[in-house]
Amino acid sequence: MTTPPLRRRTLLAGALSLGTALGALGTTGQASAADGTGTGTGLGTSGGTPVPGVVVDCEAWGARPPKSPVRVLSARAQKIIVHHTATANVADLGYDRAFALARAMQTDQMDVRGWIDTGQHFTLSRGAFVTEGRHQSLAALYSGTQIVEAAHCTGQNTVAIGIENEGTYITEEPRAEQYAALVELCAEVCRRYGIRPYQIYGHRDFNNTQCPGDRLYAMLPQLRADVAARIGGDPAAPAWPLLRTGDLNERVRVLQCLLVQRGAAIVPDGSFGPATEAAVRAFQKLIEAGIDGVAGRQTWNQLCGPVAQGAAGEAVKAVQSRLAASGFPTSADGQFGPGTRDQVIAFQSARSLPADGVVDARTWSHLLI
Repeated sequence: MTTPPLRRRTLLAGALSLGTALGALGTTGQASAADGTGTGTGLGTSGGTPVPGVVVDCEAWGARPPKSPVRVLSARAQKIIVHHTATANVADLGYDRAFALARAMQTDQMDVRGWIDTGQHFTLSRGAFVTEGRHQSLAALYSGTQIVEAAHCTGQNTVAIGIENEGTYITEEPRAEQYAALVELCAEVCRRYGIRPYQIYGHRDFNNTQCPGDRLYAMLPQLRADVAARIGGDPAAPAWPLLRTGDLNERVRVLQCLLVQRGAAIVPDGSFGPATEAAVRAFQKLIEAGIDGVAGRQTWNQLCGPVAQGAAGEAVKAVQSRLAASGFPTSADGQFGPGTRDQVIAFQSARSLPADGVVDARTWSHLLI
């Protein structure tokens, strides 16, 4: 089957439910795109004017060309990171406002921050209009096998789709229509890339920031649940242990192995001493997390990337040692071969996790807790 070309405005697969949610508002939220070959209403425009469920690409909203070519990676996105723009919660809900916001963000990020283009992949306006952020993000999403390297979250820009939500959500929640569009956008991104609902995060889960605001961040469990209701799966987010100086256990050894994998010069001995604290602080500085020397949510979220068959090194040793400690005998040789994969699948099945043999955030979490 020949893949149809992307149009300047492309409907989200699942746009029928999005359009119903938005009603006569006539808007489309931030980030995303699809070809309409899913369960939605298909490709289409309405007299050249954006309509509910439509995503508008860079050309259509008047984007400047990037300063240099954007980098398109041949890899699927692993997660979604939700942001807020920290701008005014405006009453202007029209698509002209959404386009003006997209242009203003690009100007700031290119001319003030010095980036090559807009930092996020998609932007969702207060009126629920969706605009493409960084060039080629829409085409990459459409493919389901590529991701554009972005600049929305230090440490995650090559693996996570960034969605900016217009407004400031520290004491106020997004408009219902904006939230409905966010749910449908996240569901479509998950469908395209095979992302599970529990892999939807807030910016503060990785970096030292208030983003996406206390109120929107508090809505993320509901967002995961609403996305799971559309695509299936368990929405429960990973849980992490809190480790600090003085701790002495196998979880500390895992932490040390993961730090060594990232270049730390420490010995994984299971003892959280001064050298381990220094390594944690150095890593936290690198990833722009809160620097406190304590291994918590941000540190684990940044360290625990997916590990699968073919991988090698200290992270694999950590997986193998935790499997063995959990009753799934595995030799800790640092080589993720078929035997390790079989034991990972057995562990995942026993814990009611997706049994695919890939140690993702949820599997890491269950190995540690």
